[in-house]
Amino acid sequence: MSLMSMETTAWTQLHSVMTAQTERRPFARVTLRRIAGFARPHRRRIAQFVLLSVVTALLAVATPVLAGSVVNVIVSDGDEGTVVRLALLIALIALAEAVFGLASRWLSANLGEGLILDLRTAVFDHVQRMPVAFFTRTRTGALVSRLNNDVIGAQRAFSNTLSGVVGNVVTLLLTLAVMLALSWQITLLALVLLPVFVVPARRMGSRMAKLQREAADLNAAMGTRMTERFSAPGATLVKLFGRPDDESKEFAARARRVRDIGVRTAMAQTAFITALTLVSALALALVYGLGGWFALRGSLEPGAVVSLALLLTRLYAPLTSLAGARVEVMSALVSFERVFEVLDLKPLIEEKPGAREVPDGPASVEFTDVRFAYPSADKVSLASLEEVAALDTRGGAEVLHGVSFRAEPGQTVALVGSSGAGKSTIAQLLPRLYDTDEGAVRIGGVDVRDLSAESMRATLGMVTQDGHLFHESVRANLLLARPEAGDDELWDVLRRARLDDLVRSLPDGLETVVGERGYRLSGGERQRMTIARLLLARQRVVILDEATAHLDNTSEAAVQEALTQALEGRTAVVIAHRLSTVRAADAILVVEAGRIVERGTHEELLAAGGRYAELYRTQFAKTPHGPEADVSEIAVGEEPLGKEPVGKEKEAVGAETVGKEAVA
Repeated sequence: MSLMSMETTAWTQLHSVMTAQTERRPFARVTLRRIAGFARPHRRRIAQFVLLSVVTALLAVATPVLAGSVVNVIVSDGDEGTVVRLALLIALIALAEAVFGLASRWLSANLGEGLILDLRTAVFDHVQRMPVAFFTRTRTGALVSRLNNDVIGAQRAFSNTLSGVVGNVVTLLLTLAVMLALSWQITLLALVLLPVFVVPARRMGSRMAKLQREAADLNAAMGTRMTERFSAPGATLVKLFGRPDDESKEFAARARRVRDIGVRTAMAQTAFITALTLVSALALALVYGLGGWFALRGSLEPGAVVSLALLLTRLYAPLTSLAGARVEVMSALVSFERVFEVLDLKPLIEEKPGAREVPDGPASVEFTDVRFAYPSADKVSLASLEEVAALDTRGGAEVLHGVSFRAEPGQTVALVGSSGAGKSTIAQLLPRLYDTDEGAVRIGGVDVRDLSAESMRATLGMVTQDGHLFHESVRANLLLARPEAGDDELWDVLRRARLDDLVRSLPDGLETVVGERGYRLSGGERQRMTIARLLLARQRVVILDEATAHLDNTSEAAVQEALTQALEGRTAVVIAHRLSTVRAADAILVVEAGRIVERGTHEELLAAGGRYAELYRTQFAKTPHGPEADVSEIAVGEEPLGKEPVGKEKEAVGAETVGKEAVA
């Protein structure tokens, strides 16, 4: 039993040292105060946990002493009743140890899992408030690791280290006191062997930690590679342009290195445990040999020899654990700091106290002299999340220069121009994915910085060109827009988005899982699904950012038909490369190099013969009908976005409608 106990202790200590971070650096008191802040809601259970640890330590020392008393009674020809009573007491103590052990484990699990819940929730909620720039720079795997590995590392400070330090200190002091009382000579000699026991553990632990870190890095690299290659677009890219043999060789090389490390780790563990078993055997031999010699000379009771042998196992266990406690504490503090590092990254976009709601009724959209530069990396990211040595601190170059326009309630304003001109940037400022550096963006006459996030979400919807969907059911993807919607409403928006027949034909109907990013659906079907979600949300302002890009004519015709439904009665800002789709817009703004260089209706801009006319002629130069051809002749079934002109000609949109004069 003693040998097995010491081996178990050694194995536990080895694992603790292997998984601990050996980095040594001072930690600010503020870190400890913040840890105390997370622990404060659990202080009652922490107190109960510490108390149970102390009681368990007392019981652990009592058993060897009682075992020695039994031996003394037997050797001295005592009565049977005393032996039975002592045996029953040992049994009761063992039962109490089991009960307290279960209770301690229950409290430990609750503390650890409760801390994980608090930390994960805090990090998750904080990350959700970060700007889009944060996600465009951060490696997703590194961010997920903070929510998993580092949070679990911090949890160990409560579930393992706290109980270990308290329990081991009490056990060590009591054990030493009892052993010194029984025989101070044997106790001191037993302590002489301690360095033989602890030093190999520390040295082997450092070696094992190095191997484990290398294996972890290799596994992380393989995980990143698999994540990229096994996603739908990644797998497609590899099949089209990849070299399967080279991919396999590179992956296999890393996997072989992990295998080699696994073999070396197993052999090192075996050698370590064998050495510790030998040391424990020598220690027991010392106790039995020297103790037996003292007993035969009459200077030590036989029962004391048995008690010393049993207490020896209780002595080395806490000594070994406490020897590695500092490493465990430092590891937990490192994990806490890595979690706090994310929590300390302040979001660039914060909701103002007392933020307003968007005024009721049809909402206008207005940009007034807006200037904007994308934030530099040091304002929105962390070097450790980008996996770079240092963040780029250079300030971002201004990409929008005095942009001004206005869309009246119910109007459609189209943004056209070259790629990279700033159209999507303008669209991202409207839902406040970024904040302007100068000027103002208003919805319903109110600056978006003064509006509540909830009111903004209820008022403004956006359809992007990639039509992103989650790996969930059709129902779940639609209910993101309005969780309380019933089946009748879901089928209604699917019908209006020209998707009801498709969904009815799916194996599980609304419960059919659409796949990662919606890749089980075609491009046009994904777009129509996002439009159905937009229709369900019933938002008053709509942004369409290249919603029909990369679609064939058939898919585009269905999407255009759905968009016509989506835009009906709503204020819309439409970004489009296909100029035929925005001919009926109330106003068309030509954006070049971050400036609005032209504005007007389709007919006005063609008559002006400027940049828009040039883009239009270039786009339709190869059509058999020429640039003035009717839209329906250019793309079969294609309908232009915006309101159709009925009856008399629509009035031209003047400067008052679309904002200030363009900056040339």
